[in-house]
Amino acid sequence: MSRVRVLVGTKKGAFILTSDGTRKQWDVQGPYFGGWEMYHLKASPADPDRLYASQTSSWFGQVIQRSDDGGKTWNPPGTKPEDLMGTDGMPNGASNMFVYDASAETGKPLTTHQHYDGTQKPWEFKRIWHLEPSLTDPDTVYAGAEDAAIFKSSDGGKTWNELPGLRSAKGHLWQPGAGGMCLHTILLDQSQPDRMYIAISAAGAFRTDDGGKTWKPINRGLKSQYELPDPDAEVGHCVHRIAMHPSRPNVLFMQKHWDVLRTDNAGDEWREVSGNLPSDFGFPIDVHAHEPETIYVVPIESDSLHYPPEGKLRVYRSRSGGNEWQALTQGLPQRDCYVNVLREAMAVDSLDSCGIYFGTTGGQVYASADAGDHWMAIARDLPAVLSVEVQTLP
Repeated sequence: MSRVRVLVGTKKGAFILTSDGTRKQWDVQGPYFGGWEMYHLKASPADPDRLYASQTSSWFGQVIQRSDDGGKTWNPPGTKPEDLMGTDGMPNGASNMFVYDASAETGKPLTTHQHYDGTQKPWEFKRIWHLEPSLTDPDTVYAGAEDAAIFKSSDGGKTWNELPGLRSAKGHLWQPGAGGMCLHTILLDQSQPDRMYIAISAAGAFRTDDGGKTWKPINRGLKSQYELPDPDAEVGHCVHRIAMHPSRPNVLFMQKHWDVLRTDNAGDEWREVSGNLPSDFGFPIDVHAHEPETIYVVPIESDSLHYPPEGKLRVYRSRSGGNEWQALTQGLPQRDCYVNVLREAMAVDSLDSCGIYFGTTGGQVYASADAGDHWMAIARDLPAVLSVEVQTLP
C-alpha cells in the first residue's frame, strides 16, 4: 500500500507527518530545527529520499538544509555535523552563499528596485521562500529569494548561482508586497524542460522558455486598480500564488491580491474566474491531482482582515476550472475561527482518491482523503504553518 509523507514548515521548526494509503492515522515527527523559521520543505521528484529545506533566522541568517534519507538526518550541503555549531554553541548560519549578479545580463548595474514611496532601494538578500527541485535530477534545485530573484544549484545545494535574466524583466520597477518582495512560486513544465513559471509579490508572474536566460512578464488581463495607477501595467501586480496540472502546463490558475484568474495560453492572457466566491482575496491555490479542471482556494475576508469570512473556515472547490464554486466544510470549524492559510500552505497527493492538505496560522494541519468532501485535523497546536508539501511514496 502506498504511503504519504507531509512536509510542514512552521515559524518554529519543521515537522514530518506520515501515514499509509488510508490516511486515517498519522505519525508526527519533529520539530526539526526547533525555534527556526522553516519557510519551505520539498522533496525531489527524482529521488523521494532527497529533501531540501529553507531554514532562516534573523540572528543567524539563511541555511539550506538537505536530507538524503527522507528526513531522518539533515546537514547543510557540503558540511560535516561538527561544522554545524560555532564555538558559542549556536548554529553557524553561513552554510550557503547566495550572491546577486550585479549586471543582470544587461551590461548595466541593477542594484536598486522601487519601493512603496517611489524611491529606489538597494537589492538585499533576506531569505529563501521557495525551493523547487528538478523533475529529473536530484542534485538540481531552484530557489526563490527575497528580495525577488531566482537561484539555481546543480550540486545538491552546495553552491548557488543567480539566473540574472529575470531581474532584467523591468526589475527596477518591482516593489515589495506587505510580506516583502518575495519570489514565492516556481513551476516547472515537464513537457518543455526549458520552460518555467515564477511569481513575485508584488511584481507579477513571469515565464522563461530558454531555461532561465531570458524572461517575459505574463500579466496581461490582471487588474490592480488599488496598487497601480496604470491599468495596463506590465509589472507591479501582487500575485499571491499560481498553480498548474502537470498534464496541462499551458493552463495556469492564479490567486491574486483580489481576484482568482486562469490562463489557457501559458500566461499570455488571463481572465477572472472568481465567480460566486464569498471573497476573492486569499493566498493558496492548488489543482486536483487527476482532474485538471478541479481547483481549490481558501478565501479570507480582505487584505486587512486575514481571517475567513464569518469566522467559518471553508475551502472552496471548483470542478469547472473556476466561476462556479462549492464550499467544503465537513470537519472544519464553522464558528469563531480566525486563522489564515498562507500561500505555500496547501498541497495535494497523487493517490487514486486525491488527498488535499493545508495548514493554518493557528498551527493546525487539515487533510481530506476524498478530494475535499470531508476533513480531519492530522496535527494540532503546531507553531504557525508557513508551508505544506506532500509526497506519495510506494
